[in-house]
Amino acid sequence: MAKVDRRVLKTQEAMKKAVIELMTEKNFDDITIQDIADRANINRGTIYLHYQDKYDLLDKLIEAHINELREMGEWACRLDWSNALLPFFEYFEKNYLFFSTMLASQGAPSFRTRLFNYVIEGFTGEIDKESGRNTDLSEDVMLQYAGNAYVGVIEWWIRNGMPSPPQAIAQQVGALLERSL
Repeated sequence: MAKVDRRVLKTQEAMKKAVIELMTEKNFDDITIQDIADRANINRGTIYLHYQDKYDLLDKLIEAHINELREMGEWACRLDWSNALLPFFEYFEKNYLFFSTMLASQGAPSFRTRLFNYVIEGFTGEIDKESGRNTDLSEDVMLQYAGNAYVGVIEWWIRNGMPSPPQAIAQQVGALLERSL
């Protein structure tokens, strides 16, 4: 695989950072390519070398975060719930500006849906079928319940300025998921 030029990576990061910062100031629909270029301190045409338009840039940014979460999920499923969730809440904390912007933005409503679908994908197969406690419950209902609860807690935690540290929230959410799945 060819190594990507560091200048290209730096330019892409500047564009991604610019669009997130702009989304904290105004609705995504009101952001122009020129706004992004000015904020990233690049030429407008440079954006089009990397992305089709601002929607493509946002989509690629969202997809990059979902993919990072997906990679973390591959090894986290081997841990107990609380320990498995800790790296995720640390990731949300580390990327606070992105998640707070995406969850608050009217211009990116698909983000919550994509996050929710990722969570459901991760929870599928995690339902306790061995103990018999979930035999009369629909797997679909359980997944919807747990997925909405988890994403709802993430939203609450981020929108309220992360009132508890990642360790504490991961432990609490882990305990709740253990009880329900």
